[in-house]
Amino acid sequence: MQINLSGHHVDITEALRENVTTKMAKLNRHFDHINNVHVVLTVEKSNQIAEATVHVSGSDLHAKAENADMYASIDSLVVKLDRQILKYKGKTNQH
Repeated sequence: MQINLSGHHVDITEALRENVTTKMAKLNRHFDHINNVHVVLTVEKSNQIAEATVHVSGSDLHAKAENADMYASIDSLVVKLDRQILKYKGKTNQH
């Protein structure tokens, strides 16, 4: 799985990059057909926003999370993506 990480009004520190990589690796345990993930971290006033598009075979899944803390945003983003991946996996296994 390839992870593209970019920042909008925020410097991507090594700690942030490591955190995103570690959290996104958890998505692979449910579904190993993830091609790549594009993550954008944004700061708007006091909001820390993390959004991601996950490219899986045949579809794209998108999620966005906001919090006052960037690490909390990343955590809730991964939870949302995890839920979407499980739902997508359930749909593809029924055919």
